[in-house]
Order: sequence, then structure tokens, then C-alpha cells
Amino acid sequence: VQLQASGGGLVQAGGSLRLSCAASRRTSSNNGMGWFRQAPGKEREFVAGISWSGASTTYSDSVKERFTISRDSANNTIYLEMGSLQPEDTAVYYCALGMWPVPKRYWGQGTQVTVSS
Repeated sequence: VQLQASGGGLVQAGGSLRLSCAASRRTSSNNGMGWFRQAPGKEREFVAGISWSGASTTYSDSVKERFTISRDSANNTIYLEMGSLQPEDTAVYYCALGMWPVPKRYWGQGTQVTVSS
């Protein structure tokens, strides 16, 4: 499975961005997809995940109520709507696919998100 992420960029604090990640094909319904991020000098951390059906979602405490993950099942695509962005959200964001609820088997290329203060 190949994952293609897009949508990163530069935004001012308080702004919004939308990330997209398309999987090359449909996979098992036991899988999920998600977003992770890695800031300079820090370990990669989980951000948000969604089950293949879209019925279940999960978020890290740091983004809960600011970010929303969703999916377009017809196109095997997930989205991450990021709002109220803060400088600490600056990182390379990676999408991933794998066994739900920790989808980490396949990784997309990262997309840079930079939030200026």
C-alpha cells in the first residue's frame, strides 16, 4: 500500500490547515489510518486516527477539540482538519495505515506544517 500525503504549509498562529492522505488501494476492514507528527529533536508522536469504517476516531490530548480526522471511504482518503494552530504544532506530519487502533504498518511521506507566532 502506498500513501500520498499533501496539504502542509506555512500558517500564522490561530490559523487552519487541511491535510489529505490517499491510500493506493482498499485494505482490510481491520485496519485504520492515522496521522503522526515529528518536531525537530523530538520523537514521532500520534496525533489522530480513524478506523477503516470511519465509525471510530481517536486523538491525542494535545490536539483534541482543535483537530478533526475524517475519511472518504470511496477514495480511500483521510483528512486532518487542523484549527487554532499554535507554534508547537510545527512538525512534519506523516500519515499511516495499519491495524486499528494503532495504524503504523505503512507510512506516507511527510508533509511539513509550520506555524508562525
